[in-house]
Amino acid sequence: MRTALFLIGSLACAVALAQPPRDGDALYQAWGGKAGIQAVMTDFVPRLVADPRTAPFFKATNREHLVTQLTEQLCQESGGPCTYRGVPMKLAHQDLDISRRDFNALVEILQQSMDARGIPFAAQNGMLARLAPMHRDIVTPVSDSQQGR
Repeated sequence: MRTALFLIGSLACAVALAQPPRDGDALYQAWGGKAGIQAVMTDFVPRLVADPRTAPFFKATNREHLVTQLTEQLCQESGGPCTYRGVPMKLAHQDLDISRRDFNALVEILQQSMDARGIPFAAQNGMLARLAPMHRDIVTPVSDSQQGR
């Protein structure tokens, strides 16, 4: 379950951390509703598991459960009728030592899945902007001693 949450938070890095005002369910509709979101997540999860940059975070993950959790979370974030009931991002990622590089790899993979499923560019950016605030709870802060390495 932790890795599922790593994934959701990781989506946010590609966009500024400011969250745009909500516009009802326009983003949800632009993604094709819950079915459209699920289609992207069904494409996304196998890509995460196959990519050597992100695979270690997902090796023990139940893929079907991950698709379900991501679908619910993105559905909620997009203004849809879903309610995400998973573990909070900070709790799920606290022991994973996720770097900015790891996070960015996940966002890159998500963009590949969004492109593959035909999500319009503006709708891609809209979702990433809504997910962006999660970045703070996912990426492990770099200490001053680590920056010098």
